[in-house]
Amino acid sequence: MIIGAGGDAAHDGLPVLIVTGLKQEAQIAAGPGLTVVCSSSNPIQLRELMTTFDPSSVRGIVSFGVAGGLDPALRSGDIMIATEVVAAEERWLTVAGLSDKLVAVPQLGRHRIVSGVLAGVEEVVLGQVGKAALRATTGAAAVDMESHIAARYAARHDLPFAAVRVISDPAHRALPELAAAALKPDGNIDLWKVMRGIARKPSDIRALVSSGRDFNRALRSLRGVRGLLDGSGEFAPADA
Repeated sequence: MIIGAGGDAAHDGLPVLIVTGLKQEAQIAAGPGLTVVCSSSNPIQLRELMTTFDPSSVRGIVSFGVAGGLDPALRSGDIMIATEVVAAEERWLTVAGLSDKLVAVPQLGRHRIVSGVLAGVEEVVLGQVGKAALRATTGAAAVDMESHIAARYAARHDLPFAAVRVISDPAHRALPELAAAALKPDGNIDLWKVMRGIARKPSDIRALVSSGRDFNRALRSLRGVRGLLDGSGEFAPADA
């Protein structure tokens, strides 16, 4: 779903398209000069949204939200600016000038701002083993389910692209399956499904609590870097 569209943007007056996976991310991102798309963590839904979107109506694309950590050195709340996005055999470079500018922003408290490779996947990577395998094959520091779709769309339409992602679940954290299964199509959490899942498997409570703390920490950090989107008017030309 498209959450909102901005008004007067810098340069040619067109907004920047912000691609998110969760409703909370979309709400944080929304603001003047920005058009926000939320996939509800559904790659198929995101592709359908993008096919109905007019690429001439925006001047660039930014993937914005939380990500799973693949690099063991990254903690929840750390901010990653992608240098490139990789999915299967494809790779897309981000706009170097914009990425460099974002990395130069002062650190937010104890949360670091780092640059690195971002992996795109079609399903949530839940366990430590899966995360380690993905890092070994891609060299990526983090993973999400939207950036590769946004990057491919940007490349197809010759639009500049960048990705700003905050680590939610670090590499050592194994997400309970319930955390992914309880997500509604509109991006909200199905609390009844969570409660039923806990009733069936009470041992998931500790993992859910830890994941919830990580996620809330990531959202606070994401709010802290929200201002970076207002500088997205610094996009270099698409052929830079």
